[in-house]
Amino acid sequence: MTFTRYTERTAFERPLTSGVAYAVRVLRSEREEFEKQQGWTIKRMDTFEHNPVHKDEPSPIEEEYAPVIFAQDTVSHVISLDMLSGKEDRENVLRARASGKGVLTAPFRLLKTNRLGVILTFAVYKRELPSNATPNERIEATDGYLGGIFDIESLVEKLLQQLASKQTIFVNVYDITNLSQPISMYGSNVSDDGLWHVSTLNFGDPFRKHEMRCRFKQKAPWPLLAISTSIGILVIASLVGHIFQATVNRIAKVEEDYHGMMELKKKAEAADVAKSQFLATVSHEIRTPMNGVLGMLDMLMDTELDVTQQDYVRTAQASGKALVSLINEVLDQAKVESGKLELEAVSFNLRAILDDVLSLFSGKSQDKGVEFTEKGHIFVTVYLVEEVVDSIEVETELSSSKNTLSGYPVADRCHSWKGFKTFNQDGSTSPFKSSSADLINLIVSVEDTGQGIPLEAQSRIFTPFMQVGPSISRTHGGTGIGLSISKYLVGRMKGEIGFVSIPNIGSTFTFTAVFGNGSSTSNEHNSQQMNNQPNSVSSEFQGMKALVVDPRPIRAKVSRYHIQRLGIQVEVVSDLLQCLSQIASGSKIINMILVEQEVWEKDTSVSTLFVNNLRKLGCGFQSKLFLLANSISSSRANTSTDGVSIPSVIMKPLRSSMLAASLQRAMGVGNKGNIRNGELPSMSLRHLLLGRKILIVDDNNVNLKVAAAGLKRYGAAVVCVERGKKATELLTPPHQFDACFMDIQMPEMDGFEATKIIREMEHNFNNRIRRGEVSIEAYENVSNFHVPILAMTADVIQATYEECLRSGMDGYVSKPFEAEQLYREVSRFFPPIPDRSP
Repeated sequence: MTFTRYTERTAFERPLTSGVAYAVRVLRSEREEFEKQQGWTIKRMDTFEHNPVHKDEPSPIEEEYAPVIFAQDTVSHVISLDMLSGKEDRENVLRARASGKGVLTAPFRLLKTNRLGVILTFAVYKRELPSNATPNERIEATDGYLGGIFDIESLVEKLLQQLASKQTIFVNVYDITNLSQPISMYGSNVSDDGLWHVSTLNFGDPFRKHEMRCRFKQKAPWPLLAISTSIGILVIASLVGHIFQATVNRIAKVEEDYHGMMELKKKAEAADVAKSQFLATVSHEIRTPMNGVLGMLDMLMDTELDVTQQDYVRTAQASGKALVSLINEVLDQAKVESGKLELEAVSFNLRAILDDVLSLFSGKSQDKGVEFTEKGHIFVTVYLVEEVVDSIEVETELSSSKNTLSGYPVADRCHSWKGFKTFNQDGSTSPFKSSSADLINLIVSVEDTGQGIPLEAQSRIFTPFMQVGPSISRTHGGTGIGLSISKYLVGRMKGEIGFVSIPNIGSTFTFTAVFGNGSSTSNEHNSQQMNNQPNSVSSEFQGMKALVVDPRPIRAKVSRYHIQRLGIQVEVVSDLLQCLSQIASGSKIINMILVEQEVWEKDTSVSTLFVNNLRKLGCGFQSKLFLLANSISSSRANTSTDGVSIPSVIMKPLRSSMLAASLQRAMGVGNKGNIRNGELPSMSLRHLLLGRKILIVDDNNVNLKVAAAGLKRYGAAVVCVERGKKATELLTPPHQFDACFMDIQMPEMDGFEATKIIREMEHNFNNRIRRGEVSIEAYENVSNFHVPILAMTADVIQATYEECLRSGMDGYVSKPFEAEQLYREVSRFFPPIPDRSP
């Protein structure tokens, strides 16, 4: 396209050419890859010339080819044709590259037009060549061939139009390279009466000769006219030579520009490599200390903490992970731009993912005392696509009365998926994605109230690094990367993304995505429990009943959803008086009452009356009273009434793990200790690596502590060293280590070199065993020593991973890592646990 646009826009500089084309030199060994890259087959020129019906016949196997890859629109039909397979073109191409000069063909009938023409060909070289370069040197340096096509008849006719005269002039142009058999290039056959004026023409090729013969139609022109005509003919001849010379110079300039563009291309590629290296270095330097921060927070979670402390630590962890996520976003954006970002299919728990997202932002929301935004809320909903029609009807009814999560108006999410191909025009879902039992098509909406997005900025929000406002004055943070990556990822997951935003109201973003339906096996169930899934706490609340007091249906629906996840039956009432009436009826035993903070603080006298009446009803031991609050400070400041105890506070946003822990502590059920957000107690993990001896090699003491603590949690015996040389000494066969985690970047001897030395020692020792020089009975019948070595590094680039494999490593763990990640990677290499001591 660039070549086509360039040649069209500069056509006025070549007024007598019919078109310009470029053919590239392709060797026989390069043909298959070249055709795959271009998307077409190299075709024969001679077949096209003689039988256009079979023009798609592939070029036969030759040592090299010259297929046309660029062409001006006027001659675009020559693209994919092999110039070396054409009778007139082959000699031209070979002579041009060997001589380094422009070479002209003999006259021949042009393709398609069938008019007589010639082609002026120049070789394009990969590098600058000296003037005394040999033909072989020029052939070796040839990159391709640039050709200008001249229609002789059109050329002469255009020149004759420049000559104003009442006399009719006959003009004939001949190729007289072979003087005994001149080739007529232009003109009619008229009798030769000796009155012809002959002029030599120079087309720029010293090996071919041309002449032009002109005469008046009248036999005896008067002298003045003859003189002026002769002068005109001389001007024509000079003009022809000048035009050809200008064409030669212009083509030479194009070749020079081509070399300049190639140099710029090399500089751009070098700059891209430098950028990638810079990102990798910065990533490494940040990931290393973050591994220590997150690791120590993870170890802190194993200590005795109350509910509030757990929440603080979990929020700190989420913030640290957000920083790592930001680094990943920058690297992912670089991968997106280079087309190298790949998706991995792994099992995950959607509810747990959403809980983690809420944890990340809960700190800011509690500081402000709101459900997430400056004024109002953030509301995340997830539906199956086939269920979304019902949700549209419900939402339309609710949005009309502004009955939203916080009571503030919102941007209707139905408009955020306007134009999605997933939906038909009538709003129903398209069945093509939901028909398969192996696929799950989800639609996710994120609704917020607040400033919204200015109308002038809405067209660029998916553009990388484009932020809504100026970097100095903008109200909200953000790198401007997330939405562009989100759009790319949604596309890779066969989904669509859209949004609707109203200034000073808020925004709603919606996307669809297709996921695989993962079957829940027992192994996956255990893995989910170790990944902070709240499955183990549900049974403790089975059969219990709860009352939720909240006048807002949407907010009450969210509270009911999270409480029901614990196996609790939930009923909703709008105020405290209805709640009291429900309890007084005695039809049901209510185990817990959860009151929205807004209701509790609306009228302290009503709250006091409610508590006093509960006491009179004798429900104090059968029911537990909880306050659903957005901020601990505000709830403590506003719930104290004379003679009335403050209810237990459960912080929002609600998460199953924190909700379960709060209810357990207040109601005296289940494990009151620290269950790490619902995962298995630590003692149940101790048998997984029991009896395994693992070596950790890292020059950073904090990383050593983090890795050691994580593996000890699973029962492993851990030895730590700070140098690669020490690791080679400890892993000299025979030894008792079952695995090794090896840092890559270490002083004196890095992880790659250490691993190569260890593999060499193992190879030599195994050869001694095979030769019978060493008895395997002395080493527990181990006939082949190979200790699994897993790299530990903050580098996440593909080249580092490939280097790990080349040096003999067996796996790769990226910092910052978690205990379960270390266990998962190393356990792949272990058979069932043998009966032996550490």
